Amino acid sequence: MSETSRNDAAGRTANRVPDPFGRVVDYLRISITDRCNERCLYCLPAGYHGWAQRPDHLTAEEVVRVVRVAAGMGFRKFRLTGGEPLVRHDLPDIVCALKKIPGVECLALSTNGTRLAALARPLREAGLRTVNVSLDALDAALYRRITGGDVAAVLAGIRAAVAAGFERVKLNTVLLRGLNEGELWPLVLFAAEHGLPIRLIELMPVSRTKALCAQNFFGVEEARRLLAQRDELIPLPAAYLGWGPARYCQLRHTGALVGFIGPLTTPHFCETCNKMRLTADGKVRPCLGDHGEIDLRAALRRSATDEAVRELLLTAVQRKPREHSFLGAYQPCRPMTALGG
Repeated sequence: MSETSRNDAAGRTANRVPDPFGRVVDYLRISITDRCNERCLYCLPAGYHGWAQRPDHLTAEEVVRVVRVAAGMGFRKFRLTGGEPLVRHDLPDIVCALKKIPGVECLALSTNGTRLAALARPLREAGLRTVNVSLDALDAALYRRITGGDVAAVLAGIRAAVAAGFERVKLNTVLLRGLNEGELWPLVLFAAEHGLPIRLIELMPVSRTKALCAQNFFGVEEARRLLAQRDELIPLPAAYLGWGPARYCQLRHTGALVGFIGPLTTPHFCETCNKMRLTADGKVRPCLGDHGEIDLRAALRRSATDEAVRELLLTAVQRKPREHSFLGAYQPCRPMTALGG
């Protein structure tokens, strides 16, 4: 590493500001659209018409500017989400621009995978490093029931992502009692066959839909017990893969790598949280499970200085709560598609 690179890295580390509870926040998830081409039961309410109008979405230039300022503060990982980010036509251009920003160490994407077959290679060539793909079922009819989409397109996208040579491709499965318990073992075998980590995620109260009810809740410990009936689970060190909250196990015989994300049942789940979210309409949300937001778009559109943008991001870090509010009487004020997955 050159002297300049060492100085830049040291400066980024020195600039990192902890939240009120000593956690270093260096991960920003950026929703680039609230639009989606699927209608997942747990994400989009039936009849939802709250799509932001195009002028409300941050432009590519505004997204790049926010990342440039955040990287200068010590943020190092950035994930592009939606909605479904692949419905935004300028996504490869955004990735290319973000990759060039000093301090951006990891650039990632979360997607439903339905359009990934055609875009995996262009995105990899643009500089995208890792991809997370949602996959709630392998059975075509069940997948359509949960998401309204076509699982064949998703599987083609996963294969394309693997072939494109991303540093890591992960699968995400939302646990839904009465729907996909029987899919867990086939999904784990599919992940093992393709050498992909799979994360099992508890249902969270992030949207006003009928699916978000106690009867549909399926905790990660129960999922763990179901898998343990099939194979031995060997716990792996904390933070085994990436920056997220998943707690990983490896299955001894199949070799599958399974992560468990249990925000509602895992003690101290928020203890090491290092992330904030930027919504498609330019609001900084310090915590997914808390209503607090700071309007960044208004500052960007009144030509605020970079220092003013930085101060707003710092304010958001300082307003990050100790933990989410999901275990109380939390009621989402807008659906997950508007917040960023």
